[in-house]
Amino acid sequence: KNENVKDSPVDLGEVIRFYDQAMMDLPDQARLKGMRGAGAGRVLDAKGERFADLSEGNRRVRVPLSRIPVHVQKAFIAAEDKRFYEHKGVDERGLIRAMIANLAPSGRPQGGSTITQQVAKNFLQTNEVSIERKAKEAILALRIERAISKDRILELYLNEIYLGLRSYGVAAAALNYFDKSLDRKSTRL
Repeated sequence: KNENVKDSPVDLGEVIRFYDQAMMDLPDQARLKGMRGAGAGRVLDAKGERFADLSEGNRRVRVPLSRIPVHVQKAFIAAEDKRFYEHKGVDERGLIRAMIANLAPSGRPQGGSTITQQVAKNFLQTNEVSIERKAKEAILALRIERAISKDRILELYLNEIYLGLRSYGVAAAALNYFDKSLDRKSTRL
């Protein structure tokens, strides 16, 4: 509106320099298209066809999204990123909600990261805690959403998320906690 702002608290030059610095050396998000992760062994189904891949050390069982029950997919989306199918990698509403909630004096700190941002961090970034890493994560999330489908993002996430007992991914957690594969119902609670 052609307003003159004196003593602006934001130095636009610094913002541009920060953005340029964050853009430097970003990994290529296209690597996620064919990424499978570490697999040291295979689990076959009753027909002798590949069901999942196991990796050494920590228990990892990688399965295609089609083998993960829809109710499991929906549960993770409801808990982690309610607007997963609506945003383009970064959920501004979620970030604002988390910032406001974190201003409260008590309670568990909330994160504003989307599932796509968590995929960016888990596959393409480090666990460093810094504003620069979060900025890179957001930029990568926007790029990932243009490079691969939401289903592929969800598949990567559900196969990589740490769920305790050295279990990475929902299929490994099903084996560790219930001694059942994802396609078999557990009788144990």
